[in-house]
Amino acid sequence: MDLYEKILKREETISLVGLGYVGLPIAVAFAKHANVIGFDVNTDKVELYKKGFDSTNEVGDQAIKETTVHFTSDASELKKAKFHIVAVPTPVDANQTPNLDILRSATRTVAENLTKGSYVVFESTVYPGVTEDICIPILEEVSGLKLNEDFKVGFSPERINPGDKVNRLETIVKVASGSDDESLEIISKVYEIVVEAGVHRAPTIRVAEAAKVIENAQRDINIAFMNELSIIFNKLGIDTHEVLEAAGTKWNFLPFTPGLVGGHCIGVDPYYLTYKAKEVGYHPEIILAGRRLNDDMGRYVSENIIKKMVQANIAVKNAKVGILGFTFKENTPDTRNTRIIDIYNELQDYSITPLIHDPVADQKEALEEYGLTFNSLDEMKDLDVVIFAVKHDEFANITNDDIEDMFKDGNNENKVLVDIKGVLDRQYFEKKGYNIFKL
Repeated sequence: MDLYEKILKREETISLVGLGYVGLPIAVAFAKHANVIGFDVNTDKVELYKKGFDSTNEVGDQAIKETTVHFTSDASELKKAKFHIVAVPTPVDANQTPNLDILRSATRTVAENLTKGSYVVFESTVYPGVTEDICIPILEEVSGLKLNEDFKVGFSPERINPGDKVNRLETIVKVASGSDDESLEIISKVYEIVVEAGVHRAPTIRVAEAAKVIENAQRDINIAFMNELSIIFNKLGIDTHEVLEAAGTKWNFLPFTPGLVGGHCIGVDPYYLTYKAKEVGYHPEIILAGRRLNDDMGRYVSENIIKKMVQANIAVKNAKVGILGFTFKENTPDTRNTRIIDIYNELQDYSITPLIHDPVADQKEALEEYGLTFNSLDEMKDLDVVIFAVKHDEFANITNDDIEDMFKDGNNENKVLVDIKGVLDRQYFEKKGYNIFKL
């Protein structure tokens, strides 16, 4: 009987190392079919899960209450598992260089509790070669065990899209790889327990690692192209979204839109690929050009806000500006690596302290990460500028009248409305005399 069959019969256990936006849904999904240990070094997070609260909003409180996942911050409990999935963040530092400290630490924790016959599968986004050149040596050195004799390793990149209730773990094809043919098959079969869409078996670990980084690099480049179009069309006085709507009638036109690129994947993963490319003597042109453009969009938006304020005869210093939305994307509480902070910081340089309203965002996280506290919707009043920044479902009921009520009394010519997501009725507000800036 192999490990896959033992997992199905609940004779062996799966562990999830890292219980964030990726690890938690995986743990809950597997727990419907197998014994699962959910481990995280963040004791506060683990205690919330034990009490039935989902701080990620990825699976919901009810699913957390009902799950059989054994949540713990005690690393020694990992000894009870034979199939370990590592899903921890892999950020970049201030110089846009890959920071693998968290991954190294998690790998060491697994190694300290690794037993013979175990499998370790990494899901964290990395550049090609990290699993074999960094993680496996740590596992062997710390555990004293030997790869492919005492334990097996695989890489299966996460494809979960935070906040997306349609494209989920179960419905997205999973890419899997292994350190040998046997491990590839076992790892693939284990994932097939929960992934209804099926598993693509990659021939090598490096192929699987490379596939992940190019997925997001490709998306980053396409969004950068849209952002560049937005800059051009803004200068030409053309609505970018109207152009994209017209162009989108062609069958093979790709449906990308301009916007701020934040989060932990699209805005980060390309730097992992370019780092490795430089290491082997190639300087990437297109990937880095896209990154530079996308990284600069917060400043670009802020500069246009100030221009619109000047045109509207609004005194910039101490102006009252409201921002609707702060998370890195819609319908997720995650504020880490949000690019809305770039707009906030730029406006502060002009002696403006914006009000921020976000009913979805993790307010504790925003306070710890940025030192920010949010405002209620009722406090978004008497504003000179309203910035619609994130397309949360919670904002769907905000009407044109509600937006108008947020502004201070006075002529509409002295008010500025900023639409970063391209969702507001531009013609309505332009006819009423508002100054509009729209990506």
